[in-house]
Amino acid sequence: MPDTYSELRAQLATLTTEAYRPELAEIDRLSTLEIARTMNGEDQSVPAAVARQLPAIAAAIDATAERMARGGRLLYLGAGTAGRLGVLDASECPPTFNTEPSRVVGLIAGGPSAMVQAVEGAEDSKELAAADLDAAGVGPDDTVVGVSASGRTPYAIGAVEHARAAGALTIGLSCNADSALAAAAEHGIEVVTGPELLTGSTRLKAGTAQKLVLNMISTITMIRLGKTYGNLMVDVRASNEKLQARSRRIVALATGAPDEQIEAALTAAEGEVKNAILILLADVDAATAARRLKDSGGHLRAALHATAP
Repeated sequence: MPDTYSELRAQLATLTTEAYRPELAEIDRLSTLEIARTMNGEDQSVPAAVARQLPAIAAAIDATAERMARGGRLLYLGAGTAGRLGVLDASECPPTFNTEPSRVVGLIAGGPSAMVQAVEGAEDSKELAAADLDAAGVGPDDTVVGVSASGRTPYAIGAVEHARAAGALTIGLSCNADSALAAAAEHGIEVVTGPELLTGSTRLKAGTAQKLVLNMISTITMIRLGKTYGNLMVDVRASNEKLQARSRRIVALATGAPDEQIEAALTAAEGEVKNAILILLADVDAATAARRLKDSGGHLRAALHATAP
């Protein structure tokens, strides 16, 4: 066991995310405002680090959208903070884009209880990742994103290796250069955010960077799948009063129609924003709008062009 710790300790010492910063050794003696300014300054480097990976991110998204257009799923797998970020991003897709919960899935090492409490040893198991993917029935149309700040987490690497063997598209997202995770994946994304404010606390800059990239993967993929019309979320699921109000605002922005027409269109479309917009802009009934959207693969802009004289 001591040899294992020595080996892992030496490995961690090579990671920039784990690097010690002596210039911050007295940070606990600063005022709260000074610490907040320091932390805010650190966070400003994150978008630039993400920007350096945009070509790799775009290529991964195009490949993901292609698989999802064939009916595939998007699955995030990670341990600890990385796993929680995947679960968070996945859980935001149904209300935002009206996707089925099974289309974008977040799996965390150790299962749901690991969202609120660390599960000992879970992140160290490649076999656990393989079992989780087998239980999910991963296949060639799916995309699996392994997420790990260090890029060395066995659970994330095991997920990518197992998914790739099953024919799935694989993406490895880490925050260190030359990571094992990126090397194992078809698409490697390495957002190098550097040493953290608190040594080794990768929920800080690395966590922010990972969430920014996951935001891009899910959001731009949904744009490519026709879940938006311009920058309007026309597939929003109006599951509460705020979203019901937002639905009406989106129809108004897209059509410029008066409130009474918007209400009538939404009623005819049984609350479906995309259908209501098509009813108003193409001057068709609800059944025709539904059919034309189905024929266009759910892309509102294509359905509108198809209805143009």
